[in-house]
Amino acid sequence: MGACWSNGIKAVTPSYTGFNSKTVSRDGNDMCSSSGKFSSASMPVTPRSEDEILQASNLKNFGFSELKMATRNFRPDSVLGEGGFGSVFKGWIDEHSLSATKPGTGLVIAVKRLNQEGLQGHREWLAEINYLGQLHHPNLVKLIGYCVEDEQRLLVYEFMPKGSMENHLFRRGSHFQPLSWSVRMKVALGAAKGLAFLHNAESQVIYRDFKTSNILLDSNYNAKLSDFGLARDGPAGDKSHVSTRVLGTYGYAAPEYLATGHLTAKSDVYSFGVVLLELLSGHRCIDKNRPSGQHNLVDWAKPYLNSKRRIYHVLDNRLQGQYSLDRAQKMATLALQCLAVEPKNRPNMNDVVAALEGLQETPRSKHKEQHGNVHNHSNGVPRSSRSTVEVASKLGMYPRPSASLAYA
Repeated sequence: MGACWSNGIKAVTPSYTGFNSKTVSRDGNDMCSSSGKFSSASMPVTPRSEDEILQASNLKNFGFSELKMATRNFRPDSVLGEGGFGSVFKGWIDEHSLSATKPGTGLVIAVKRLNQEGLQGHREWLAEINYLGQLHHPNLVKLIGYCVEDEQRLLVYEFMPKGSMENHLFRRGSHFQPLSWSVRMKVALGAAKGLAFLHNAESQVIYRDFKTSNILLDSNYNAKLSDFGLARDGPAGDKSHVSTRVLGTYGYAAPEYLATGHLTAKSDVYSFGVVLLELLSGHRCIDKNRPSGQHNLVDWAKPYLNSKRRIYHVLDNRLQGQYSLDRAQKMATLALQCLAVEPKNRPNMNDVVAALEGLQETPRSKHKEQHGNVHNHSNGVPRSSRSTVEVASKLGMYPRPSASLAYA
């Protein structure tokens, strides 16, 4: 397949925006990046005209001078983060006219600027415009406009104050407090709704790079998917899959996609399962700093997740006292289904959304858990009123008996 793999998986996600990009070599061929991206050989990236941009009535074509003014001439103290694409800057525009305003007034925006000396390309910039210019949903980040002027390529997004889920889940420090159980469930549901929308669109879209760094959070921790540079149209007509070069991020990509290059919506479902495991455990999907045998989260966690006696080996110890065993087992069951080796055994995203809606905390459920079956480590045996298989059956997603559940 010719895929290349990075030796260490390190986040290059900006601290506040979550935008991330793969790298492209100077002759246009895809390469690995420090964030664990990978691909096979690709076509050269060459600048093209604005004619390639699909007609999108709600996108503004900004002038470069406008964005210079909005970002205070791209001053270093306006930088929100760095990625393979280039730098992301904080800026301000008028909410109605979308013209540049004084810093601190009007609508806050995030401006992603292609680094002309860098390794990223025009192709992902164009894909981002053509997908986000046509698709609108509460769980997709809003693209406000773009700039194509001479060699300049920029994208203008709504500003997401809480940054990426990756930062809150994995980074340590006073700025990034651990996400609570209820917030993790809320984020999982929002991200699932975003994927379900893409898969159910009139012309299906396969996201292809679902991961924590591409899930951005607004001030109320509402999740929105960002970075559509690797997105692809789903199979058309009677085709079962899209054949494509392998692109994505190491640790999140589905095994059948890695092996064959056959891309389907179920490839995204597998990636979603990986993210659910990250939410449950608080660990990155690939982390070579962990003990031997635990570098790959999926391989290490699977044997624990279908056992009520062993699930605590995986659960994030920062969440103690915040969840019931019943809810944790439901999440584990859902993650295992999404991670099924056979794509046909994975649920679709509509089913995932339905399952996660049942896991959201309500005042009634919170009261019940505080006075009932909140997790307990006494005698080393957790309490539970229902088995994992019974939970799955109650969701209406998975049939009895347990032999039909693909946990391999």
